[in-house]
Amino acid sequence: MAKRCKPAARVIYNDFDGYAERLRSIPDTNRLRDRLAAILDNKPREKRLDKDTKSAVINAIENFDGYKDLNCLRSWLLYSGKEAPTLEHLYKETMYNCLRRSPYPEAADYLDGLEITNESFETLLPRYAGRENTLLVLDPPYVCTQQGMYANQAYFGMIPFLILTAMVRPPFVFFSSTRSEFAAYLEYLRQHRPQEWEKWGGFEHVRITGGISKAVRYEDNMIYRFTPE
Repeated sequence: MAKRCKPAARVIYNDFDGYAERLRSIPDTNRLRDRLAAILDNKPREKRLDKDTKSAVINAIENFDGYKDLNCLRSWLLYSGKEAPTLEHLYKETMYNCLRRSPYPEAADYLDGLEITNESFETLLPRYAGRENTLLVLDPPYVCTQQGMYANQAYFGMIPFLILTAMVRPPFVFFSSTRSEFAAYLEYLRQHRPQEWEKWGGFEHVRITGGISKAVRYEDNMIYRFTPE
Protein backbone atom coordinates (compact mmCIF):
# COMPACT_ATOMS: atom_id res chain seq x y z
CA MET A 1 0.00 0.00 0.00
CA ALA A 2 2.84 2.40 0.81
CA LYS A 3 4.48 1.74 -2.55
CA ARG A 4 1.22 2.24 -4.42
CA CYS A 5 0.48 5.51 -2.61
CA LYS A 6 4.06 6.77 -2.97
CA PRO A 7 5.52 5.01 -6.02
CA ALA A 8 8.72 7.08 -5.95
CA ALA A 9 9.43 6.18 -2.32
CA ARG A 10 11.93 3.56 -1.21
CA VAL A 11 9.89 1.00 0.76
CA ILE A 12 11.72 -1.56 2.90
CA TYR A 13 9.61 -4.51 3.97
CA ASN A 14 10.90 -6.57 6.88
CA ASP A 15 9.34 -9.91 6.00
CA PHE A 16 9.82 -11.49 9.41
CA ASP A 17 7.10 -14.11 8.86
CA GLY A 18 8.07 -15.29 5.36
CA TYR A 19 5.01 -13.78 3.71
CA ALA A 20 6.79 -13.27 0.38
CA GLU A 21 7.39 -17.02 0.13
CA ARG A 22 3.71 -17.67 0.81
CA LEU A 23 2.72 -15.33 -2.03
CA ARG A 24 5.17 -16.94 -4.45
CA SER A 25 3.76 -20.35 -3.52
CA ILE A 26 0.07 -19.64 -4.14
CA PRO A 27 0.03 -22.04 -7.13
CA ASP A 28 1.26 -24.85 -4.85
CA THR A 29 -1.27 -23.87 -2.19
CA ASN A 30 -4.07 -24.09 -4.73
CA ARG A 31 -2.86 -27.52 -5.90
CA LEU A 32 -2.91 -28.80 -2.33
CA ARG A 33 -6.36 -27.28 -1.79
CA ASP A 34 -7.61 -29.18 -4.84
CA ARG A 35 -6.25 -32.47 -3.47
CA LEU A 36 -7.94 -31.93 -0.11
CA ALA A 37 -11.15 -30.86 -1.84
CA ALA A 38 -11.27 -34.26 -3.57
CA ILE A 39 -11.10 -35.93 -0.15
CA LEU A 40 -13.59 -33.63 1.57
CA ASP A 41 -16.00 -33.20 -1.33
CA ASN A 42 -18.84 -35.19 0.24
CA LYS A 43 -18.11 -34.25 3.85
CA PRO A 44 -20.35 -31.76 5.68
CA ARG A 45 -18.97 -28.26 6.11
CA GLU A 46 -17.72 -27.08 9.53
CA LYS A 47 -18.02 -30.60 10.93
CA ARG A 48 -15.45 -32.77 12.63
CA LEU A 49 -13.60 -35.19 10.36
CA ASP A 50 -13.86 -38.87 11.14
CA LYS A 51 -10.73 -40.91 11.76
CA ASP A 52 -10.40 -42.29 8.24
CA THR A 53 -10.93 -38.92 6.57
CA LYS A 54 -8.44 -37.24 8.87
CA SER A 55 -5.90 -39.95 8.04
CA ALA A 56 -6.49 -39.39 4.30
CA VAL A 57 -6.02 -35.63 4.74
CA ILE A 58 -2.75 -36.11 6.63
CA ASN A 59 -1.46 -38.53 3.99
CA ALA A 60 -2.32 -36.05 1.23
CA ILE A 61 -0.40 -33.30 3.00
CA GLU A 62 2.57 -35.52 3.77
CA ASN A 63 2.82 -36.77 0.19
CA PHE A 64 2.37 -33.36 -1.41
CA ASP A 65 5.43 -32.42 -3.48
CA GLY A 66 5.15 -28.63 -3.20
CA TYR A 67 5.08 -25.82 -0.66
CA LYS A 68 2.86 -26.45 2.36
CA ASP A 69 1.38 -23.23 3.71
CA LEU A 70 0.78 -23.96 7.38
CA ASN A 71 -1.28 -20.79 7.82
CA CYS A 72 -3.72 -21.93 5.15
CA LEU A 73 -3.82 -25.50 6.43
CA ARG A 74 -4.75 -24.24 9.90
CA SER A 75 -7.60 -22.17 8.51
CA TRP A 76 -8.84 -25.10 6.39
CA LEU A 77 -8.68 -27.81 9.04
CA LEU A 78 -8.86 -26.37 12.55
CA TYR A 79 -11.70 -24.87 14.52
CA SER A 80 -11.71 -21.06 14.55
CA GLY A 81 -9.11 -19.65 16.93
CA LYS A 82 -7.04 -22.84 17.18
CA GLU A 83 -3.33 -22.60 16.45
CA ALA A 84 -0.67 -25.10 15.41
CA PRO A 85 2.96 -23.98 15.10
CA THR A 86 4.04 -27.07 13.13
CA LEU A 87 2.55 -29.72 10.87
CA GLU A 88 3.18 -32.30 13.58
CA HIS A 89 1.10 -30.23 15.99
CA LEU A 90 -1.61 -29.80 13.35
CA TYR A 91 -1.89 -33.56 12.85
CA LYS A 92 -2.60 -34.07 16.56
CA GLU A 93 -5.50 -31.61 16.62
CA THR A 94 -9.15 -32.39 15.98
CA MET A 95 -9.77 -31.51 12.32
CA TYR A 96 -12.81 -29.93 10.69
CA ASN A 97 -13.89 -29.41 7.11
CA CYS A 98 -13.35 -25.67 6.79
CA LEU A 99 -11.64 -25.93 3.40
CA ARG A 100 -11.68 -22.80 1.28
CA ARG A 101 -14.28 -23.22 -1.47
CA SER A 102 -12.28 -21.64 -4.30
CA PRO A 103 -8.61 -21.21 -5.29
CA TYR A 104 -6.65 -18.19 -4.11
CA PRO A 105 -6.00 -15.52 -6.75
CA GLU A 106 -2.35 -15.34 -7.69
CA ALA A 107 -0.38 -12.33 -6.44
CA ALA A 108 2.80 -12.40 -8.49
CA ASP A 109 3.17 -8.60 -8.53
CA TYR A 110 1.89 -7.86 -5.02
CA LEU A 111 5.31 -6.97 -3.59
CA ASP A 112 6.75 -5.41 -6.74
CA GLY A 113 9.03 -2.45 -6.06
CA LEU A 114 9.68 -3.34 -2.40
CA GLU A 115 13.07 -4.04 -0.87
CA ILE A 116 12.51 -7.23 1.11
CA THR A 117 14.64 -8.17 4.09
CA ASN A 118 14.27 -10.52 7.04
CA GLU A 119 16.01 -9.50 10.25
CA SER A 120 15.58 -8.30 13.82
CA PHE A 121 14.27 -4.78 14.34
CA GLU A 122 17.30 -4.20 16.58
CA THR A 123 19.60 -4.29 13.55
CA LEU A 124 17.20 -2.93 10.92
CA LEU A 125 15.75 0.19 12.58
CA PRO A 126 19.02 1.88 13.62
CA ARG A 127 20.10 2.01 9.96
CA TYR A 128 17.08 4.09 8.97
CA ALA A 129 15.41 5.66 12.02
CA GLY A 130 17.72 8.69 11.97
CA ARG A 131 17.17 9.54 8.32
CA GLU A 132 14.97 12.36 7.11
CA ASN A 133 11.73 11.61 5.26
CA THR A 134 11.55 8.15 6.80
CA LEU A 135 8.22 6.82 8.07
CA LEU A 136 8.35 3.89 10.53
CA VAL A 137 5.52 1.37 10.29
CA LEU A 138 5.67 -0.94 13.31
CA ASP A 139 3.58 -4.03 14.02
CA PRO A 140 5.36 -6.00 16.75
CA PRO A 141 4.09 -9.13 18.51
CA TYR A 142 1.99 -8.46 21.57
CA VAL A 143 4.09 -8.01 24.69
CA CYS A 144 4.80 -11.22 26.63
CA THR A 145 3.06 -13.47 24.11
CA GLN A 146 4.63 -16.60 22.67
CA GLN A 147 5.65 -16.13 19.05
CA GLY A 148 4.88 -19.69 17.99
CA MET A 149 3.19 -18.38 14.83
CA TYR A 150 6.18 -16.16 14.07
CA ALA A 151 9.66 -16.95 12.81
CA ASN A 152 11.10 -16.46 16.28
CA GLN A 153 10.14 -19.35 18.56
CA ALA A 154 10.44 -17.30 21.74
CA TYR A 155 8.68 -14.64 23.77
CA PHE A 156 8.47 -10.99 22.82
CA GLY A 157 9.05 -9.77 26.36
CA MET A 158 9.17 -6.42 28.06
CA ILE A 159 12.85 -5.78 27.29
CA PRO A 160 12.50 -6.13 23.49
CA PHE A 161 9.35 -4.01 23.70
CA LEU A 162 11.20 -1.25 25.58
CA ILE A 163 14.09 -1.41 23.12
CA LEU A 164 11.64 -1.02 20.25
CA THR A 165 9.76 1.91 21.79
CA ALA A 166 13.08 3.65 22.51
CA MET A 167 13.78 3.57 18.76
CA VAL A 168 10.43 5.03 17.76
CA ARG A 169 10.25 8.67 16.69
CA PRO A 170 7.81 10.64 14.54
CA PRO A 171 6.69 10.09 11.91
CA PHE A 172 5.44 6.63 12.83
CA VAL A 173 2.48 4.26 12.57
CA PHE A 174 2.31 1.74 15.41
CA PHE A 175 -0.13 -1.19 15.45
CA SER A 176 -1.17 -2.89 18.67
CA SER A 177 -4.18 -4.38 20.44
CA THR A 178 -5.90 -4.65 23.80
CA ARG A 179 -4.31 -8.11 23.96
CA SER A 180 -1.15 -6.14 24.68
CA GLU A 181 -0.74 -3.34 27.23
CA PHE A 182 0.55 -0.73 24.80
CA ALA A 183 -2.14 1.87 25.57
CA ALA A 184 -1.49 1.46 29.31
CA TYR A 185 2.23 1.89 28.67
CA LEU A 186 1.63 5.18 26.85
CA GLU A 187 -0.50 6.42 29.72
CA TYR A 188 2.34 5.52 32.09
CA LEU A 189 4.74 7.60 29.98
CA ARG A 190 2.35 10.53 29.97
CA GLN A 191 2.06 10.54 33.76
CA HIS A 192 5.55 9.53 34.86
CA ARG A 193 8.10 9.90 32.04
CA PRO A 194 7.55 13.33 30.41
CA GLN A 195 10.81 13.25 28.45
CA GLU A 196 9.91 9.92 26.83
CA TRP A 197 6.29 11.00 26.39
CA GLU A 198 7.41 13.95 24.27
CA LYS A 199 7.82 11.90 21.09
CA TRP A 200 4.43 10.19 21.59
CA GLY A 201 2.30 13.14 22.71
CA GLY A 202 -0.28 14.35 20.23
CA PHE A 203 -0.66 10.99 18.49
CA GLU A 204 -3.85 10.01 16.70
CA HIS A 205 -5.64 6.84 17.77
CA VAL A 206 -7.82 4.60 15.57
CA ARG A 207 -9.71 1.68 17.16
CA ILE A 208 -11.37 -1.28 15.43
CA THR A 209 -13.15 -4.12 17.24
CA GLY A 210 -12.35 -7.61 15.98
CA GLY A 211 -12.39 -11.19 17.17
CA ILE A 212 -11.13 -14.70 16.62
CA SER A 213 -14.54 -16.23 17.38
CA LYS A 214 -18.05 -15.12 18.36
CA ALA A 215 -17.12 -15.32 22.04
CA VAL A 216 -13.61 -13.84 21.91
CA ARG A 217 -13.47 -10.15 21.01
CA TYR A 218 -10.65 -7.63 21.21
CA GLU A 219 -9.76 -4.13 20.05
CA ASP A 220 -7.13 -3.45 17.41
CA ASN A 221 -5.34 -0.13 17.71
CA MET A 222 -3.45 2.02 15.24
CA ILE A 223 -1.50 4.86 16.84
CA TYR A 224 0.21 7.32 14.54
CA ARG A 225 1.97 10.65 14.61
CA PHE A 226 3.30 12.33 11.49
CA THR A 227 4.74 15.61 12.81
CA PRO A 228 7.75 15.86 15.15
CA GLU A 229 6.47 18.94 17.00
